[in-house]
Order: sequence, then C-alpha cells, then structure tokens
Amino acid sequence: MELFRNVNINWMGKAKYFVTLSLLLLAIGWTSMYRTVVVKHGTLYGIDFRGGTLVYVRFAGPPPLDKLRKGLEQAGLRNSTLQGISDTQNVASKNDVVIGLEQKAESDESLDAGKQKILEVLERTFGGNAQGKPDFNSVTPADLAAALTRSDPLHLGLNAGDRYNELAGRLTRARDTDHGGIVTNFNQLEGVLGATPAVVGALAGNYSLGDFSIRDAAMVGPRVGSQLRHQAVWATLYALGGMLVYIAFRFEWVYGAAAVIAVFHDVLITLGFFSLFHYEISLTVIAALLTLVGYSMNDTIVIFDRVRENLRLMKREPFPEIVNRSINQTLSRTILTSGLTFLTVLVLFLMGGEVLRAFSFAMVVGVVVGTYSSFGIAAPIVVVWNRYHGGQQQRVTVRAGSAAEKRVVAAARR
Repeated sequence: MELFRNVNINWMGKAKYFVTLSLLLLAIGWTSMYRTVVVKHGTLYGIDFRGGTLVYVRFAGPPPLDKLRKGLEQAGLRNSTLQGISDTQNVASKNDVVIGLEQKAESDESLDAGKQKILEVLERTFGGNAQGKPDFNSVTPADLAAALTRSDPLHLGLNAGDRYNELAGRLTRARDTDHGGIVTNFNQLEGVLGATPAVVGALAGNYSLGDFSIRDAAMVGPRVGSQLRHQAVWATLYALGGMLVYIAFRFEWVYGAAAVIAVFHDVLITLGFFSLFHYEISLTVIAALLTLVGYSMNDTIVIFDRVRENLRLMKREPFPEIVNRSINQTLSRTILTSGLTFLTVLVLFLMGGEVLRAFSFAMVVGVVVGTYSSFGIAAPIVVVWNRYHGGQQQRVTVRAGSAAEKRVVAAARR
C-alpha cells in the first residue's frame, strides 16, 4: 500500500529548518525545566523517584485548594504539594486532588505517619466526621455489614445470614461506581437492590456524609526512589549503547552515532514537554521513553537500510540525492506506521484515564518527534559527516547477509 508515488522532496535541503525547530524545542523545554527546578525549587520527579507519600482525595464539589493548602501549612506540612486531576471520561474526577508529601524517612512507620498527618488535616479542615458519626463515604463493606447487622433494619434476626454482607457490598459498589466515591444524600442509594426505606433510614441514623473521600494512597521510601532513579538512567543508557553497537555492526559507526543522537534528541524534547505541561516523571514514563527509543530507532533503521540498498544501485549519484531518494521511497511506510501509532496513543491519552495520562502523553509527543528526527536529524548527520570526511561519496560497507535476509529486503523494496 502506497500513499505517495514518485515523491521528489529535497529533505536534505530543508535539514536546517528541522535542526532549527529542534533547537527551539530543546531551548523552550529546558528553560521550563530550569525555572521549575532552580527558580521555583520544584521537582520533575514523581513519588516513585523522590520518595514520600501521595494521597488521592475526591471532594463532593470543586476542590477548595486554598483552604486545603492553608490547613496543610498550619499542620507544619509546608513541603506538601497539591495537584488537581481532570479525567475527560470521568466527570467526578474533576473534583480530585493529589496531596504529595516529600519525606526523607526510610521506615514504614515514618511514611505512614506522614499519611496520617494528611488525613488529620482533611478531617480537621473539612469535618469528615460530622456529628460524631463515621463517614459513609469512607466506610468499608465489612464495617458497613457489621453496622447493618447490629441495627437489623430488615428485621431478619437470626435469619440474616449473609444478607447484610451482600447488601453492604452493593451499597459500597454503588457509592464507588455510580457516585464516584462521594454520596451527598442517602436518597441516592434508594435504587440499590435491597436498599429499602428502612435501610436508607438506618444509614442516615448511623452515618454522616463527609465532603471528601480518600481514593488511594501510595508511599515510597527515598532510598528506594533514589535507586529507581539511577536504574532508570542506566536502563536508558544501556538501551542506547546496545543500539549503537548493533547499527555500527550492521552499517557503519557513523550511522549508529547518528541514530543514537537522534533518539537522545527525542528523549530530551519529550522531557522538555513534560516540564512545560507539568507532568511528573515516574516509572511508567520511563517505560514510555524506552518504548520510544525502540520505535524511533526502528524508523531510522528503515531509512538507513534503504540508503544502503540505493548505494548499490545509484553509484554515480551524489550522496545527498541518494538519501533524499531513500526517504521519499519509504515515506508511505513512515506515514502509515507513524500515523496509525499516533492515532492509537492519542486515543489512549484522551480516553485512557488519569493513571495512564503521563505514559500516553510521552508516547504522543515521542511518536511525532521520533518520526521527524529520523529524516530531519539522523539522516542529515550522516550527510554532513559524508561531506566533510567521505569525499565525493561515502559508500556503506554492506555486510553479507543470509538468503532469507536478501529476500526480505527485496520484498521491502517492492
């Protein structure tokens, strides 16, 4: 399948525009990083790398960030951070807030103490236990079943069996699934199977309805975070080094160096976009970056392989013309594969939810940057090296391949 036929674009003549664009993106992104880290004393790392506690809170209405920030400061948690969450597929998530508390302590007890301080601030600031009653929005199914068994609103007596356990499970599922973890009126539960007026009345008599609900909590020690940070850096460097060796073996060292420079360029620009759009770097982001390293390298190798084949057929043509012809011949393949990949990760970014938001954002940016760097950065580097070190035309040393490999290359050309 070909989208374009007889394309004749002078890519090498436009290389200076690609380089200028890359330098501009790098300058903008890393200026943003400098302002975040140095000027504002912020951080680019997520809880996975810096260590500390994250508490995910959902409010019944728009999050009162100023009131929450003041409560945290009064409790001595001035190093805490607040981040709003907005999930286009979950309307209730627009009221979500992530409270982060960076901690240097190593013990689980100290980390848990930080979490408890955050919970105490929430209880004290927003009155989660109004009227001295437990909060229905935080109750577990087991505790709710025990409370229903004691009050016995259905008058089952000794015949209750597991009826209240099942009813408690349905009530908490309705709270979490249908109402996003926040019930603002007990009448909202009347549609639950088994929730008779007597049951709803018992809930209203035994429980209060707080203004917030704890959705999740995560704790990571700083030593573990530091180890993960170093391992992530080395994993990326090992991947780049391995690809450099492979491409240098299959082509020449300059091709490997050009491909690695282009991939490194992709990673730096993607990290710059993370700073611009205030996304934190976590383990899932590192997984996305390593995926992009392989994706961008694959696209670059396709172009280089076509250059190698054309060098055999166009022995009298200038080297820049051979590179232009190779890029044009693989353009349909590049548009098809990159375009479909971009659409997939874009849907993941828009509809994948907040948990995958940073991962999918890295993929969206990386696919675009990785595609253009193959012909806008890697190929021009080889052309420039050839111009200043290879004379009129540098020929690639083609290594003998198997018959199967030659058939694959011939099929790819067709």
